[in-house]
Amino acid sequence: MESIIDLHFWQLAAAYIFILILMFLVRFKGIPREKDILISSLRMTFQLILVGYVLSYVFDNSNPLFTILIICLMETFAIFNIYKRAKIIIPKRLKKIIALSMVTGSISCLLYFLLIVVRISPWYDPRYFIPIAGMIVGNSMTGVTLGVNRLVEGINSQKHKVEAALMLGATPKAASRQIVNNAFDSAILPTVNSMVGMGIISLPGMMTGQILSGTSPLVAVKYQIAIMLGILGSVSLTVFIFLQLGYMTFFNSRSQLEV
Repeated sequence: MESIIDLHFWQLAAAYIFILILMFLVRFKGIPREKDILISSLRMTFQLILVGYVLSYVFDNSNPLFTILIICLMETFAIFNIYKRAKIIIPKRLKKIIALSMVTGSISCLLYFLLIVVRISPWYDPRYFIPIAGMIVGNSMTGVTLGVNRLVEGINSQKHKVEAALMLGATPKAASRQIVNNAFDSAILPTVNSMVGMGIISLPGMMTGQILSGTSPLVAVKYQIAIMLGILGSVSLTVFIFLQLGYMTFFNSRSQLEV
């Protein structure tokens, strides 16, 4: 098995030529995105270098406390990132539902995937736990973010329809069913779309990384299939929990809409 080709500093620096080209193009077109591109590139570089050193230490010093601490940090940053990325003002009650759904949905799917599907031993093995947790939590975060935006926008834009249904005797669940269903569909659509073109249009990152490291393509394919099913399950469960609990925060104890 051939070892993976290491990238020297000058080779990595050469990759930033694409950033310089992009900055030239946006400047030439008069698009005010130079600062955002530069900051995001530098921030990405710094974060990945820092994570690289942290993971190197964690991998060499396997400890359940390290693994638990890292997954807690992942969940915390994911939850606050949802608050930040949402295009609307999130009510305080809805923020609690977001946190609950993220932790419950993503952690339960992660544990099932690692302990039942992959069956890692020990359960806290950071070489499996941390990368897979990152993919599951990250995709669940994106799904919930989309779900939050569509739910709140749907309730606000269709307020009159919901109130009319309530006046005709519908329950809050029935009155907001279409809005909830549309939000769920929008939240899982990116994951479904990525699965449709996978293997034909694109090779996913996890599979590419395994192949580059010398893993058999067939083994990499099996892992990729398993992780994509795990991601779909996590996104679906997390968004489902959020929507089923989240829509209720817009109604009071007398089933009146409060927006």
